[in-house]
Amino acid sequence: MFFVVALIIIALIFDFINGFHDAANAIATVVATRVLSPVGAIAIAAFFNFAGAFVFSVAVATTIGKGIIIPSAVTLHLILAALIGGIIWNLITWRWGLPSSSSHALIGGLIGAAAVSAGLGAIQFSGIYTILLFIVFAPLLGMAGAIVFSGYIMRFFRKSDPGKVNIYFRRLQLISSSMYSLGHGTNDAQKTMGIIAIILLAGGVTTQFEVPLWVILSCHAAIALGTLAGGWRIVKTMGTKITKLRPVDGFSAETSSSVVLFSTASTGIPVSTTHVISGSIMGVGAVKGAGKVRWPLARKIMWAWILTIPITAIIAGVSYLGIMMFV
Repeated sequence: MFFVVALIIIALIFDFINGFHDAANAIATVVATRVLSPVGAIAIAAFFNFAGAFVFSVAVATTIGKGIIIPSAVTLHLILAALIGGIIWNLITWRWGLPSSSSHALIGGLIGAAAVSAGLGAIQFSGIYTILLFIVFAPLLGMAGAIVFSGYIMRFFRKSDPGKVNIYFRRLQLISSSMYSLGHGTNDAQKTMGIIAIILLAGGVTTQFEVPLWVILSCHAAIALGTLAGGWRIVKTMGTKITKLRPVDGFSAETSSSVVLFSTASTGIPVSTTHVISGSIMGVGAVKGAGKVRWPLARKIMWAWILTIPITAIIAGVSYLGIMMFV
């Protein structure tokens, strides 16, 4: 029982780091456009991260808990190794200021630990294929949505005074950033919910996969507290280095991302909130002209996306071997 409690605490630490690491996703646009101060943006993002607990189902948590590894192959040591892989990669990319995916870090950790522990037969490749597909589709959907929103807004307000338009969208961005934080919280907190649910099952605390209310609330609280801590290195990358953002750009990027995240959360597809908002920011930059996006940095970010799952799988696999040496 002690090991189960310790693992739950480690999972919540991962959730906290997820919020810390991904704070940039929730606040970068609204801070870069100077609609809110960093402190105000963080507070609002944390509130809506937690509010997601009362809005969405646990479809994504179920996918993480039952759709990646065959439940019978899951052990507590496997989960520990997966969490170690995810935490290490999150800290590395935070140190480098790269907006990588905490979600894919966790998924990569599960894959690597399972492959070493029980072999490739323990991995449910049908679920992995969907996740890999959305590594490509999620940022493209965010980008396409941002381009559409920006295009319509620019056409509708083309004869309006830019100063008045700017004031209008500064107010609207308060709504769009809040909705994005709501989508971010429910997507990312659910991944840790799925992990804790399988910890309870593998540890014999429960007899079937379920996500108790206390797990839902504790995961949302952990990610909200992590968001309050803030990941300022990545905020700079997301908010200022990819493209220059105006309030109308921030509104378009956040609205597009919110639509994608609400849709995937409802269908149980564990996408990366980082990928979605990054693609959306690139989209609003591209509307202003291809030269407005810093593509060398964008390519660097994309490489981090591609490498996240294989690298965390390797770290988790090695971690599992190390753990078993002392068991």
